[in-house]
Amino acid sequence: MENKITALNTLHKKHGAKLVSFAGYEMPIQYSKGIIEEHKSTRENAGIFDVSHMGQLFIKGDSLLAEDLEKIFPVELKNCKLNQSKYSFLMNDEAGIHDDLIITKVVGGFNIVLNAACKHSDFELLKKLLSDRYEMNLSEELSLIAIQGPKAVKILEKIINGVSKLKFMNGNSFNYLDQSIYITRSGYTGEDGFEISINNKYAELFTEKLINQGANLIGLGARDTLRLEAGLCLYGHDMDINKSPIEASLKWAISKNRIISGGFIGHKKIKSQIENGINKVRVGIKPVGRIIARENTAIFSEDNKNIGEITSGTFGPSIQAPIAMGYIESSFSKVDTKIFLEVRGKKYPASISNLPFYKKSYVKGANQ
Repeated sequence: MENKITALNTLHKKHGAKLVSFAGYEMPIQYSKGIIEEHKSTRENAGIFDVSHMGQLFIKGDSLLAEDLEKIFPVELKNCKLNQSKYSFLMNDEAGIHDDLIITKVVGGFNIVLNAACKHSDFELLKKLLSDRYEMNLSEELSLIAIQGPKAVKILEKIINGVSKLKFMNGNSFNYLDQSIYITRSGYTGEDGFEISINNKYAELFTEKLINQGANLIGLGARDTLRLEAGLCLYGHDMDINKSPIEASLKWAISKNRIISGGFIGHKKIKSQIENGINKVRVGIKPVGRIIARENTAIFSEDNKNIGEITSGTFGPSIQAPIAMGYIESSFSKVDTKIFLEVRGKKYPASISNLPFYKKSYVKGANQ
């Protein structure tokens, strides 16, 4: 099947992108400067990411919709403020993760940003779970552009007046070329930044303006190194249908009140795992030396017992060292525990590390 393209495909080619197949789309993995330079420019300046392959789902409804969505997602939505975003999961009865997502309360309902590879199956599943009671639109008309990095706010403010007042994990509608565009202050890099939902017709012009103000285009390669340094999961790698949010060390994303009150899909399993413990858990891992342990690398204990597997691994340009995340038996999950990673048939030393590997404060307040 032929890959789909985003509204920025021509722009990617114009700027020398190396294009690859990703989640059914032709996407830029890197541009001419390469992954490390793109990574650094996001950390030091501002990077632009085409994330239009993600699903943008709008569900129209009133207070009853919030109630019905709370039966599906483990977050509090009934008391959610207008334009507030929350990170959550779509789970099965065993708390296995179908997808992780961002849900935002907007005028007239909720916006949900879904992972590209899961968006169509998520849409069908949500339709079924909501018994077709609500109007649902998985948009094909909208692009999603992220700008991330310490200078993102300054650059975006020059184009869209007022974005600097947004708080982290909050959004709003703004006027651009007499069109309403929706912007949230969020991201996937460990940096301050924004995600802009804009009609496909205006996406290229808007992105060119960001470039002209000093932001650089960034491909999927640096997006991966940035998110891994920030200890953020990639769906299909660090979490999937065989792992629960508790095993994925994402308990923080489940409202405490919801853990107590329940009433959402997978609650019984979540509550049981919190009370009784879990066998495996996602951890940060720092290899000793320069060895890079990629996905599926086996993890061993000091007495040569196979205790787990790497789910993501790379070289972290900001910390100048190899980093990885993986799942291991809970009894070995204490920070600084010594382990071994089997790379090409040879075992290399490593240790359990705190997450994230690279930490920067997100903007909580409105002032810059």
